[in-house]
Amino acid sequence: MPRKRKLLAELSALQRSSSIPPSDALENLNTTPDGDSSPKSSKYFATEKKKSFQLEADFFSQPCISLAKSFLGQILVRRLPDGRELWGRIVETEAYLGGEDEASHSKGGKQTQRNAAMFMKPGTLYVYQIYGIYFCVNVSSQGEGAAVLLRSLEPLQGLDAMRELRSAARKGPAKPLKDWQLCNGPSKLCQAFGIDKAFDQRDLTQDAAIWMIPGHELPGEQDVVATTRIGVGNRGEWSHKPLRFYLRGNKFVSVVDKKIEREMAVRGPSPCS
Repeated sequence: MPRKRKLLAELSALQRSSSIPPSDALENLNTTPDGDSSPKSSKYFATEKKKSFQLEADFFSQPCISLAKSFLGQILVRRLPDGRELWGRIVETEAYLGGEDEASHSKGGKQTQRNAAMFMKPGTLYVYQIYGIYFCVNVSSQGEGAAVLLRSLEPLQGLDAMRELRSAARKGPAKPLKDWQLCNGPSKLCQAFGIDKAFDQRDLTQDAAIWMIPGHELPGEQDVVATTRIGVGNRGEWSHKPLRFYLRGNKFVSVVDKKIEREMAVRGPSPCS
């Protein structure tokens, strides 16, 4: 079974087990190809309690770089006010370390009203606005003022709702967005998931409108590209540090680094992979 089809089948089983009514994107995927509609045998899907399978505080309590890598393959869930749920697989992140990190909003350990969420417990959302228009969402980690930017998602469920939200945020008539265009960038992600400043300082382990659940197929080290961050500008050595991470070969990533990917291909898989 192709990876995407298999993943959607597993997500459908997960949704049924959580007692959440199926939404438009998965309502026709409630059975496996052989007709068996029973949930898969997996520690992630063997629960009947609503949201009990979500990622808990201990997952988020990691050093920033470790958390940025661990996010890859996990699933962000957003419940809209009308009850519809949007699911997206995290495929690209950036680590912002605080302190000496010249590209971080908390560089030098400076805490302000704007960046307060970066100093809160791991798993706290930090939402800020760029250009006075667009929003970006980060998740705090271990480390004073450290947080991970969510850059891109692979849409899995609720794509029609994502298109509606993206369309409402775009000016003037525009062509319908393709699947890979919905969440391939930090601001696009926020538009598609209806995330704005109201989500700042929310706790991913407690909030009823947004949380994360474990991904079924998590990447190995050989599947993760580590490269420079986007839009950092002139920040000395911090402009060149490999603190952006994405899933190699995933078409939903915002910007690929072909040079690094060629080098990875030449090196081949590591002995431990």
